Amino acid sequence: MLGRLRLMGVLIFLTAIVVAAGCNTVEGFGKDVQNAGEALERKAQENGAE
Repeated sequence: MLGRLRLMGVLIFLTAIVVAAGCNTVEGFGKDVQNAGEALERKAQENGAE
């Protein structure tokens, strides 16, 4: 299960990088990274991580 969670984290991170490439401002990049982090947290909680 930890491997699956790690894979999910990597995929979210890579997605955030791709989305960040389309950002026009530093603020937009920060929001994208925050959203990616929140998505990762939700997935972790769904999978029973603390």
